[in-house]
Amino acid sequence: MRNNGISALLCAGVLAGSAVLGGAVPAAAAQAAARDGAAAPDIRERLERIPGLTVVSVADKEGFPLYTLTYRQPVDHRKPHGATFTQRATLWHKATDKPTVLYTGGYTLPGGTTALTRLIDANQVGVEHRYFAESRPAGAAGNDWSKMTVEQEAADEHRLTRALRTVEKGKWLGTGASKGGMTATYHERFYPDDLDAVVAFVAPNDANNRDDSGYERFFRTVGTKECRDALNAVQREMLVRRDALLPRFEADAKAEGSTFDATLGTTDRAYEFAVLDQVWNFWQSGVESDCPTVPDARRASDDELYSWSKEHGFSVYRDQDLGTNGTGPYYRQAATQLGWADLGFAHLKDVRHYPDIYRPNSVLPAAMRGTYNNRTIADVDRWVRRDGRRMMFVYGENDPWSAEKFSPSRHDSYRYVVPGANHGASIAKLPEPEQTEAVATIKRWAGVK
Repeated sequence: MRNNGISALLCAGVLAGSAVLGGAVPAAAAQAAARDGAAAPDIRERLERIPGLTVVSVADKEGFPLYTLTYRQPVDHRKPHGATFTQRATLWHKATDKPTVLYTGGYTLPGGTTALTRLIDANQVGVEHRYFAESRPAGAAGNDWSKMTVEQEAADEHRLTRALRTVEKGKWLGTGASKGGMTATYHERFYPDDLDAVVAFVAPNDANNRDDSGYERFFRTVGTKECRDALNAVQREMLVRRDALLPRFEADAKAEGSTFDATLGTTDRAYEFAVLDQVWNFWQSGVESDCPTVPDARRASDDELYSWSKEHGFSVYRDQDLGTNGTGPYYRQAATQLGWADLGFAHLKDVRHYPDIYRPNSVLPAAMRGTYNNRTIADVDRWVRRDGRRMMFVYGENDPWSAEKFSPSRHDSYRYVVPGANHGASIAKLPEPEQTEAVATIKRWAGVK
């Protein structure tokens, strides 16, 4: 539940999803695809025959057509003949008999090409999560956040997958990083016949939101004791010196046009929330070799302390980024279904002003706040452990989001942890022989050599 973390999540989705496992598509392969019986005009005709699907545009990408699509979806899949909205998607088509990778970032329409797509030389479908950016219902339905659920998005992807499988006939593999990995996992749980396998990167699994012991254990053990102590000291000193540093924060907010009235309420609350996120963000995006940069909190000047913090995890949660058109939809999901890490911050108890602030509803406009229910996430957790098939999870050892992981079943499913990696963990960073093993498994699932 981090603002800078959300930007980092989006970035991490690119990092984890796009880490190189295989090279670009060879020129010979592109030429072969151009001779394929299902040429681009024919594919467009097939797409346009799918009810509810519109081809918005087509561009060339590495010698293959990249289609931008919209697909008409029910706002409520329990009422399929009721109100609808258009969900954005893309299709990078190579050949109808190649595998297809369904890539969800869990937020807006993902760009780029995933490592999985490169590895198995696949077609790629990208999909935007409902209620993000342009995939939000119009009018009053767009403000009905009760329809932004794990189940509804899984149904969106189910309908899109079944529609596009009439065109792309090979194996289908789902993938995504962070919230995208969660979304791919949820799709698999509710529609296990849609995809032939799922490869999820750094996908958090807060199956019991009342138990944050996994996160607390992470921050007691990550890195070295010296680094942990130094980071905690900086975090604490930022609150000890609140009177001196808050005016700097307010000046920055004014210069950047940041306001907090609709969400956190005051600059003091926004400042404290940003400080609480510092250590999490340090480990999410940084590496242990960054530890020597941490200043001596008590000896550092106000300028040194504030400047270092701004460059190392001090994230500002402002109204401009947290509403319906920003990252607000994620926090709505965290508040109602996905859960959050409600850390104790024992070393900060006597210097905090707002002990109950570190929750997703704190950074949401009033109309978007919700009540938490973990029934769905607990169900997904049980299903993955007992019944999931052909699922792979890749985590980072030093990634706080990886502190609570999915546990795959024994049904041809696997979990890997990349040593020393942060939220950008990928198969490419796994040591041998795990990397070779993971790649061989994916290729077997995709039916390629």
